[in-house]
Amino acid sequence: MTHFTRRRFLKTSFTGAAGLSVLPLIKACSVDVNDTVRLGFIGLGQQTLFLVNGFHAIPGVKIVAGCDVYGIKRQRFEYRVKSHQEAAGESIEAKTYENYQDLLARDDIDAVIICTPDHWHALQTIDACRAGKDIYLEKPLTFTIKEGIKVVEAVRNNNLILATGSQQRSDHNFQHAVNLVREGKLGNLNRISAYVGPPPNPYDLPEETVPADLNWDKWLGPNPYVHYNSRLNPKISLDPPQNETFWAQWRYYKEVGGGFLCDWGAHNFDIGQWALDKDNSGPVEVIPAGYQEHKHITFVYDNGIKMVNEPFDEEEHFGVKFWGEDAWIEVKRGFFFASDESLMPRAADDQDTEVPYETGTPHLVDFIQAVRERKDPIANVETGHRTASLGILGNIATDLKRPLRWDPANEQFVNDPEASRFLHREYREGYSL
Repeated sequence: MTHFTRRRFLKTSFTGAAGLSVLPLIKACSVDVNDTVRLGFIGLGQQTLFLVNGFHAIPGVKIVAGCDVYGIKRQRFEYRVKSHQEAAGESIEAKTYENYQDLLARDDIDAVIICTPDHWHALQTIDACRAGKDIYLEKPLTFTIKEGIKVVEAVRNNNLILATGSQQRSDHNFQHAVNLVREGKLGNLNRISAYVGPPPNPYDLPEETVPADLNWDKWLGPNPYVHYNSRLNPKISLDPPQNETFWAQWRYYKEVGGGFLCDWGAHNFDIGQWALDKDNSGPVEVIPAGYQEHKHITFVYDNGIKMVNEPFDEEEHFGVKFWGEDAWIEVKRGFFFASDESLMPRAADDQDTEVPYETGTPHLVDFIQAVRERKDPIANVETGHRTASLGILGNIATDLKRPLRWDPANEQFVNDPEASRFLHREYREGYSL
């Protein structure tokens, strides 16, 4: 595959309103299996289990390596990949590593799938760019805005492919919703209710003993030290087999994650920005929840439209509602409702609803096609960075308890030295961006 990884030219595709309706769904994708794409996984937790299933189902894709600082996860990955390959009559050994740099040093790996905690995303992605690997990076793209800027630079300067794991961009219902907004079918847009949940809480979990086969120092990496608690790394077992029973909760504590605001913001805020055609921009003001009449975190755009982190139904489902002068639509995973029957989407017969969302969308096929064709995926690096910035901005406004003025063109706060200190954070000794 050295001929493939060295073919570094990039076709950037800008998908406008007219193009959204013809985005490929998984059964409509043409896959050229003549170019085998060999994958290495960095981070082998719960999300990787879903992605292994999804990528294994794509013709011409081979999973050849994995990396994690937790020994039992490496063993589970080896067993899972071996089972897939034996069922398919293949015989590729999937070797595992504790140090991700050892995986990146392999010449036979074309792309890496990064599924580590958010605080590792930037350094691992930049190192992958230096190694000439294309990247599928789980959301949110980075932990700080400065990290996101550096990741965009690394990807573009090395002429590589990066796809962000914001799968809703490849979902028929969300694509239809964005089409309706962009085509003016709702009339002038007044407001977007994009509910993602709250900001992170302070880390208050009790200290526990670190498992013998978990390298806690490497897990922390650049992150300032916090003590270990098993809620950050859910317990698993190989005998008897027992996978995680809940999502790792580092994402909900501000010392190690961005809370729901970043975790789910990378999905629902992303759809709002897409519909507003702000993939390379952002809001001009961010208002925290509880400030004056604002009950929820609010993002204000230069056209006056507000995107608000507020529920649109009594059950407080995570989803998006677009309010127009003439009509409204509601969309969430597996659900679409509208004020008028004519706005409802056609049935998406070519999407499999019987498998987990992370595995069943065409998002992974889109990435493999982008790698083969050297073109941008549907959720490229700029998209992932700008979406991640929203959650980060919301958290900064929450911490400072006041509105912030934001310059999206230059990606800096307007005359606000106090807020500007939050564009990045100090790394542990021995790490630098």
